[in-house]
Order: sequence, then structure tokens, then C-alpha cells
Amino acid sequence: MSRSTSDVLVIGGGIIGLVTAWRAAQRGLRTAVADPEPGGGAARVAAGMLAAVTELHYGEETLLGLNVASAERYPAFVAELEEATGLDVGFRTSGTLAVALDADDRAHLRELHALQRRCGLASEWLTGRECRRLEPMLAPCVRGGLRVDGDHQVDPRRLSAALVLACERAGVVFHRARADRLSVVRGRAAGAVLADGAEPAADQVVLAAGSMSGRLDGVPDGALPPVRPVKGQVLRLAVPGAYAPFLSRSVRAVVRGSHVYLVPRENGELVVGATSEEMGWDTTVTAGGVYELLRDAHELVPGITELPLTETRAGLRPGSPDNAPLLGPSALPGLHLATGHYRNGVLLTPVTGDVMAAVLTTGELPEVARAFTPARFAPVGVS
Repeated sequence: MSRSTSDVLVIGGGIIGLVTAWRAAQRGLRTAVADPEPGGGAARVAAGMLAAVTELHYGEETLLGLNVASAERYPAFVAELEEATGLDVGFRTSGTLAVALDADDRAHLRELHALQRRCGLASEWLTGRECRRLEPMLAPCVRGGLRVDGDHQVDPRRLSAALVLACERAGVVFHRARADRLSVVRGRAAGAVLADGAEPAADQVVLAAGSMSGRLDGVPDGALPPVRPVKGQVLRLAVPGAYAPFLSRSVRAVVRGSHVYLVPRENGELVVGATSEEMGWDTTVTAGGVYELLRDAHELVPGITELPLTETRAGLRPGSPDNAPLLGPSALPGLHLATGHYRNGVLLTPVTGDVMAAVLTTGELPEVARAFTPARFAPVGVS
């Protein structure tokens, strides 16, 4: 039986777990990560839109504050990470264009624009003609849109690889095995039991296992995060040189009530997503899901059907009851949560790392994250 001791054990090696581990190690904490495939998880599927403005939904104004705070940290975060690793994470500041294809969508987008303005966000209303002037590949039926120059993008796969390397260079120890059970000693989280038989001990544990966070054995009911999997199917296409530039920025729309987005990479890849399906733990790529994405994307950008389809993939977003993350101490002493980021995991990476490092070193949840304490889901009468 293998035993090792750390100051912090992070369960989960996706981008949220990795950024938590990196920041903790930078604070001088002996840090370990338990994950069979660090750098995997939902980030392998995510498109990487940093869309604090265009992702705004009614009723999520509190989450907006956290999203904006993280978006503002991204340039410095990327510069630091690339300096530490020598790796390019594909950060692009080319902006986002949200468009409407019919009168109903146009009215909805106008309402969203008004909400953005009330929240102090920068977005510019464009006519259909102005949208097509920016992006000539758009369909002639585009009726209007919102230009948001502050909504950027990053390549989540490159981001994950850079965070793994940054962790290694900061001295983080990787246990490449699944955590089967939380170790609890005298009423306090004390480590984990791994699938390979190892039992790494730690003074503090961070549960950052994405959609799997609510399934870890050994976590008392009152501390188990209410996180569910939300399936998303995503396509990747290649843009041959003859078609370049296909799109100059991320483009998104609502088509027949479904959200669709197209994210162009500098390497010629075009990411199209994403379905949102409450299908439990199913990660099957379905013909229906692929069809719906291509159909909706074709209505938005007709030329897309000429491009080679290079990859289809499905992943699981970690959804919480209010679609906002759970950050900070749980009801079990020594156990902290960094999960439930739903569709904003990539966007919230910088602020999550900073918040969790502060919690692990001071025990206090920073003001920017106070609204996202796991205690907000505590049963009535339990504090």
C-alpha cells in the first residue's frame, strides 16, 4: 500500500483541478492531484469561448460578476502561464458576433442587448448588413446582431496541456489513478483511496472532479455537491486554405430555440457546438446531435457544409442547481469544492485558481466568490 502526505490533494485533473493545484503550489503548499488522465475531462470537448457578455442569461446577473472578473484576469493569466511553460494556449482577442436569423430572434437579441447595457457591459447593435460586412460568410437572412469585442477565446486542449506542464514544473505530484473514496479521519477530510490502492493523505482536499464530483464515495451527504452531468455534443471541421479566412471571430445564434456557435481557430480548425442534453452519464455521439448542429450551423453560415468534418465528440458539463459553481469550504472540515462550473469552466479558470489558492492558504473565501459558497445549497436549518 502506497502512502504519501501533502498539504493539499486535488481530486480531479481537469482545467479547474489543475489551475487549483498550480496556484496552491505557487503559494508554497505541497500539492498533489489524483486523476487517471490529467488534462482530460470536459475541456477536451469545450470550444473555449470566453464569453462573459454574450453568455449572459436572465437571472444570472450574480454569476456575471464572477465571469467578468475572470475574463479581466485572462490576459495576465495567459501571459504568466505561457511564460512558465513556453506553450501557446491559443488565446485570441478577435471578439464575438451574436446574430439573429428571424424577427423573433432579433427581438430576443434586442432584449439581451438592453440587459447587457443595464449591467454596464460593452456591446454594439449591428444591422444585418453590418453583420455580413464583418463576416461575409453569414447567411443573407441574418436580421441583426451584437458585436462584442471583449468576448475572446482560448483553446482548451492547449490550455489543459499547459496547466499540466505548469503543475509539473511547480512540483505538483500526479497520482494517475481514479479517486474511489474520500478518506475521513476524526470527522475531517484527510486524503483519498485511489483505484490503484494508493492512499495519499493530505491536510486539505479539493474536490474538483467536474460532473463526477457528486459521486465520490465517503463524502457525507451534507457535503456532497449537487452536481449533475449535462451532455454536450461538439463537431470539429477543417478550413482548407482555399476557404480561409472563413470566419474572423466567434459567431453564435439561437436557431429554432437551440444555441449554436462557431469558433474559428488560428490553425484552421472550426469548432461547432453545442447540444445541451439531460441524458445522465451517456456520452454517445448521436446522428441526431450531429445533424442538428450541422443543420443549425448551415442556416447561420451556409458554406459550412463544404468543409471536411474531422471530429465528433460528446462530453459532460458539471451542472449545479443554479448553473453556477460551488467554490470554497464544504460542510465537512478539510474538504473544499471547486466544481459545478457548467458552461463556464474555461472562462472561470483564472478566478477559480485565485479563489481556491486564497481559501487553501487563509481559510477565507474572497469577496468575489462569496455568492458561490457551497453553503447556499445546505438544507434548511443547517448552516
